[in-house]
Amino acid sequence: MKNPQHHRLVALLLIALPSLVEADVLLGTVGDFEVSLEGMVQADSSWYDDDVADLGGGNDNDHGLRRAEIVLKGESSGAFDWVVGYDVNEDEWLDVNVGYDSGSGHGMTVGQFKQPSGLEELSSTRNSDFISKAMTTNTFAVSRRLGAAYGYSTDDWSITVSGFGHELTSDGAHGSGYSMRGTFAPINNGDSLLHLGLSYANQDTDADTLRLRTRPQADLTEVRLVDTGNLRDTDRLATTGLEAFWARGPFKLQGEYMHADVSRYDDADYHATSGYLSAVYNLTGEGWSYKAGTPGTAKPGNPNRGMWQLGLRYDTINLDDGAVEGGRMDALTVGVNWYWRKNFKFMLNYVQVDSRRQGLDDDPNVLEARLQFSW
Repeated sequence: MKNPQHHRLVALLLIALPSLVEADVLLGTVGDFEVSLEGMVQADSSWYDDDVADLGGGNDNDHGLRRAEIVLKGESSGAFDWVVGYDVNEDEWLDVNVGYDSGSGHGMTVGQFKQPSGLEELSSTRNSDFISKAMTTNTFAVSRRLGAAYGYSTDDWSITVSGFGHELTSDGAHGSGYSMRGTFAPINNGDSLLHLGLSYANQDTDADTLRLRTRPQADLTEVRLVDTGNLRDTDRLATTGLEAFWARGPFKLQGEYMHADVSRYDDADYHATSGYLSAVYNLTGEGWSYKAGTPGTAKPGNPNRGMWQLGLRYDTINLDDGAVEGGRMDALTVGVNWYWRKNFKFMLNYVQVDSRRQGLDDDPNVLEARLQFSW
């Protein structure tokens, strides 16, 4: 939370939650656009079993809001739509763009949006499989930037190309570049899905400086167990990503691998890698959907009972290369999720971390919980 004004805004938002029981609250019509309000509030708790580093800053737990998002959308019967999103808790802009859909697979987006980089990054945050995104995603995927993108998609394949600049939030990410992503689903028959994808992003580094680091699968801690420090005299960062997922009935297996190449003026180029593999099973039998190269989570088949999920993920990152001792970290996450009706979600994760940096081992464990309300 950045200042007291944000506390008041979030409090007002929380007061309004009990009356918001349906997704997409219709506000009215402006011109040709039907304007609706969406939002999401996530409250997290973490309990730390520290090894070396003090993850809680003097406490063995953390509690707080993770996100408090408000999104206005304008949709028309024509080819254009628009969206304006803001995260009150993080004090940052989300998607702020205008989109064009030809109706025949072609589309364009101008403004701030998630760049075509990474399967998990492009998937819906409200339906995330685990509380913290994979280290691969958090470290290497290019998230929201101002830019323009063109895409073409069918039921079975898609391609997107984008050029981007800085993030709309004033102190957000900088560095202009371009990215592209292609996907193909050789199996897509409703009950079974097989998705394959390849992405590439190339961007300038801000002030010729780059720093790669990541948290130990705990979003509330400020501690990073692996960290390259500031890499000076860096020119560009190029990231290649491989992705795949297979789903059959209630089961989904998903994985990504990313390789980052950093070109430096002194010719001491730097390389880093990361990857994850996860499995999620819907205990209550619901399946999975697929659209524009990303998987979707089904709504509960029985809203009163809700949908239960079990998840397991192995995550690894290597920031060591040559003289750069950024460290290595592996994490194993076990999770359970409960979706109740359309709007409520409860998540519980247990994370075991194994890290080593500059000869020092640090192997904490973390228990995490999340309550989420969305509309």
